[in-house]
Amino acid sequence: MRTLIRNLGAIATGDIGAPLVDADEVLIEEGRIAAVGRGLAAGPGAGADQVIDAHGSTAIPGLIDSHAHPAFGDFTPRQRTIDFIESGLHGGVTTVMSAGEVHLPGRPKDMVGLKALAIVTAKSYQNFRPAGVKVHAGAPILELGLEEHDFAEMAAAGVTLVGEIGLGSVKTGAQAAPMVAWAKAHGMRVTFHTGGPSIAGSSAIGADAVLEARPHIVGHINGGTTAMSDADIERLVATDMAIEIVQCGNGRAALHAARTAEAVDGLDRVILGNDAPSGTGVIPLGILRTMAHLAALGGIAPEVAIAMATGNTARVHGLDVGVLEPGRAADLCLVDAPIGSAASTALGALAIGDLPGISMVLIDGVVMLGRSRNTPPAARAAEVLGGGGPGGGGH
Repeated sequence: MRTLIRNLGAIATGDIGAPLVDADEVLIEEGRIAAVGRGLAAGPGAGADQVIDAHGSTAIPGLIDSHAHPAFGDFTPRQRTIDFIESGLHGGVTTVMSAGEVHLPGRPKDMVGLKALAIVTAKSYQNFRPAGVKVHAGAPILELGLEEHDFAEMAAAGVTLVGEIGLGSVKTGAQAAPMVAWAKAHGMRVTFHTGGPSIAGSSAIGADAVLEARPHIVGHINGGTTAMSDADIERLVATDMAIEIVQCGNGRAALHAARTAEAVDGLDRVILGNDAPSGTGVIPLGILRTMAHLAALGGIAPEVAIAMATGNTARVHGLDVGVLEPGRAADLCLVDAPIGSAASTALGALAIGDLPGISMVLIDGVVMLGRSRNTPPAARAAEVLGGGGPGGGGH
């Protein structure tokens, strides 16, 4: 299957080192990006099985939610809501990273149950994609008593993540440090909760504990929902760890973290998540909202904000999505300024704080939906001219 997307007004690549590319076409072959450029219709894209006319809209990578709390399937017991992942797809999210299945009713905390939950959740989402969304789950919440062989066992069974440390009985840097080292040795990515407690049984975590443990990701540096002090934020941004900003956090602290990262040339380490479902709710447009917040109020270039929500997170987790370049999985969104916006393009809309309208989302080159039911309608809507998937262009 070969798909050509033509008449693009702009392409935001998701690569923070080169966030825009001079091109107006994307060629997809067998679910992967084959080429990004101009004149592809007369060259390698000639005779494509499917042609999508973008009508001047903008292509961006599918968004990656770096911090979610799924349970099983597309249901959240925390908010008693079904199809929340599918609803997030309508907000441009094509990949979801679990920070722990902490809201599962009766979550086991003994070593056997803890490992079993991580393994079965990881395997469950490997076999099931809600609405086509790629969910990376099975992130154990660390409890006292875990030993290195436990991490080896989970990793061998396909567990690649560690849920945010601080939500279980492991609460200090000294307790966490050896476990973080074991997780890293077995190829697992580790997130550490920061800020005030978010659920009963969790703890307030400051910079000292994180610096002692040295995880890959400073979880919700702007709080989930209560933020650390500015001084602690600055100490953590000054490291080489990934800095996670979430929608369900402190907005002022998010801007402070982003500005601090920019000052130390660290925007390539900033990643974006929702931290939902949570007490704040289910937020299908949360990643888009955080991008607009950083662009309109934080002075971050819109294309850089897009990279924070895509390529940066893909790099931290070693994913083959998040960047529009040959060889990557063809997960992307076609977006434009919403009808009625003072801006005329998707990037311009982000720059003034408007959410872009989504008119099409593709996962592995397949059209998963047309016009989003959650974003405001795009001023220019992409259209499938031949062939097509479930979205049918959204008309």
